[in-house]
Amino acid sequence: MTREETVLTYLREHDIPFTCYNHPEGKTIEEAKRWWKDDGSVHCKNIFMRNHKGNRHYLICFHCDHNLDIHDLEARLKASLASQGLPSCGKLSFASPERMMRYLGLEPGSVSPFGLINDADNHVHLFLDSCLRTAETLSFHPNDCRGTVVIRREDFERYLSIVGNEYEYLEL
Repeated sequence: MTREETVLTYLREHDIPFTCYNHPEGKTIEEAKRWWKDDGSVHCKNIFMRNHKGNRHYLICFHCDHNLDIHDLEARLKASLASQGLPSCGKLSFASPERMMRYLGLEPGSVSPFGLINDADNHVHLFLDSCLRTAETLSFHPNDCRGTVVIRREDFERYLSIVGNEYEYLEL
């Protein structure tokens, strides 16, 4: 089964409604924008990071038109984790392709919260930009940068509760 088929099967098996369409490869947001449909969804950018010790991993999702300052992100994540009594993330860096494969079963250019399906130990902590909380629909790669899944935010949150990874909305 392809990575995309795995995602779509998972969503169907859990009665999570979605739509999906395929398009030419779009490994970056700039490339993908050429192929996205004007469907009203908030298209999301996803980055996979690790802490300085390499023992904690974070998936960060935010609006594709927004930029993210890594130093500001570190400060926000530290504050959020500390408020929950969790260990600090320390200095962040982008996770290697090997770590991405190990924890999400994905390759660079196809990072998506649907990769959490492959994180059986729920190791990865997901941070979602708080602006996504007001979106009616969101769109992500189905773990393959040649497709787009459009999903209602409520259904996406239901997916997150089923997959079991910790997640939170955070002002990024």
